[in-house]
Amino acid sequence: MGAMHTRIETLDRPTERLAAFYARRAQGEAGMILTGGYSPSPEGVMDEGGLYLDNEEQLVEHKWITSAVNKAGSRIVLQILHAGRYAKVDTCVAPSALSARINVFRPRALTTAEVWGLIKSYARTAELAKRAGYSGVEIMGSEGYLISQFVSGITNRRGDEFGGSYEGRIRFPVEIVKAVKKCVGDDFIVVYRISAIDLIDGGMTGVQVAELARRVETVGADIINTGIGWHESSVPTIAASVPRAAWIAAIRNVKEAVSIPVMASNRINTPGVAEEIIASGAADLVSLARPLLADPDFPKKVRMGIDNEIAPCIACNQACLDMIFTGRTASCLVNPRAGHEVEFPSGKAAVSKRVAVVGGGPAGMAFAITAAERGHKVTLYEATAHLGGQINLARRVPGKSEFNELLLYFKVMLDKFKVTVHLGRTPTVQELKAGNFDETVVASGIVPRKPHISGVDHPKVLSYVDVLGRNMPVGQMVAILGAGGIGFDVAEFLVGDFEESLQTDVFYKAWGVTIDLDTPGGVVAPVKRQPTRAVHMFQRKREPLGKNLGKSTGWILKTKLKEANVIMTPGVSYDRIDDGGLHYTVDGNSHVLGVDNVILCTGQKPQRSFATELLEADMQYHVIGGADHAEELDAVSAIDQATRLAVII
Repeated sequence: MGAMHTRIETLDRPTERLAAFYARRAQGEAGMILTGGYSPSPEGVMDEGGLYLDNEEQLVEHKWITSAVNKAGSRIVLQILHAGRYAKVDTCVAPSALSARINVFRPRALTTAEVWGLIKSYARTAELAKRAGYSGVEIMGSEGYLISQFVSGITNRRGDEFGGSYEGRIRFPVEIVKAVKKCVGDDFIVVYRISAIDLIDGGMTGVQVAELARRVETVGADIINTGIGWHESSVPTIAASVPRAAWIAAIRNVKEAVSIPVMASNRINTPGVAEEIIASGAADLVSLARPLLADPDFPKKVRMGIDNEIAPCIACNQACLDMIFTGRTASCLVNPRAGHEVEFPSGKAAVSKRVAVVGGGPAGMAFAITAAERGHKVTLYEATAHLGGQINLARRVPGKSEFNELLLYFKVMLDKFKVTVHLGRTPTVQELKAGNFDETVVASGIVPRKPHISGVDHPKVLSYVDVLGRNMPVGQMVAILGAGGIGFDVAEFLVGDFEESLQTDVFYKAWGVTIDLDTPGGVVAPVKRQPTRAVHMFQRKREPLGKNLGKSTGWILKTKLKEANVIMTPGVSYDRIDDGGLHYTVDGNSHVLGVDNVILCTGQKPQRSFATELLEADMQYHVIGGADHAEELDAVSAIDQATRLAVII
């Protein structure tokens, strides 16, 4: 299990929660677990209140965590991470006083004496980790954190023994590994996480990466883990738009340089992909991070030969990285229990009930599966001919093909837990009464909102459901009204001329990545996209379009649409739609855009007609998902709400 920032430590009962979180992955048979990063000193934390380990008083809480993991049959390794200029604290430090564009705080340059002191701090944290019961430490030397900042000439302008030439810049990580190994001895694992490819202009070449790998092996590293890119890179590294195992060539470069085991990471989310990596000889170990949020039993299910029952990581980042980047606690869209293990009761329900679920979208399916798993007899009704609801729209968007895996998983689990599924119909109130159901859950989803615009029923006008769900033809010049997540998805669907998330070579060209070992940072000029349509996006709000997209993925989508020449206009009032196209006003000036189609992405409202029938019949019911709250299509909240109801009903 790879290291992840979770912010679990910011919740109540933090040690109990962390112990439960890691122990649950140990129970799922992860062979080795890497913790989230702990700084060796307070100024190196990720943000205020962040994790660090530098004194004996902290050992009690760590022993609680290690004991829980060891008791569950696994081993746990503490990651030592100093954020450097990425630390969101006003005391942040770095090799040089150069600000990161992703941090408002400007770092102070470390003195030479402070650098040597910090090396001792790494060793001290490793020694404390050993005393706390950890089986090893991972030294974070990747993703643009402090060690990366020392190694790169872009961020290291020092003139002492820790700067200047490549040899001087890599001295910091080499001295850290040497000091740590000397302190902890040979019976304690030292993992070094190296940046296999920096993905920034002027970053390390593949040749330099290989040399650094050899050097840290020479001074005592037992395993090398591979990280990909810096956090300020303009190339996506783990989003769903990145092909599975896209970085294997960079990882192989590290593997071929050393004799110690090498660990692969990033966009490995199925047993098949993991097995291919091992079988190819590109790595000796595979690190899964987000997939073990989605399903902590991933390794156990592989051993048992039930791969199809693995809840898939769809790389959406909506409940993990997006939460972290907005100051919240990480969890998982697919598995709301992740990070909240102590909040969810386990085991069978005390009394088995007959439960009816009306609606087969993500909320309805998630509820039905969890309730049936707890021993309830569940009947699921879906009004259309297909399960999935909004998933069926999302999975058609370029870069979101992983939603196919989620829908397949839901269907497998509905079958496993013997949920009775009726497609193509909604039950009547009389049918539910006759069925003697103990509980009725309404998960009927949403209906697109139709704005009050003159001419909104013109033949030029389509809804996002028409485009993504019904595959209706769309002209060459298009206006999209509404710039939320759906509007951006529709725009990407309409300008997409390839599915880069399925082909590594296409992805490399689109984002300017090269595996040439002599190219600094592994980046070159990208191949410009050739848009298949002229697309205009409009919104009423006077703010940049896409402001509320996911923090970890929104920039990717905005970059792609910009390159596709999508024109985005805020502060619009819509006048009318007619044969001439879209008539609108901006800042008091009237305009007309002669488009072939106008696509409505103007929000949605709850579909509650069946709930109203139940209310009128004086029947008790629960409402979940979009039927309960539909301002934004939010699968995270829908599945969380469904799962929480299912474990208490």
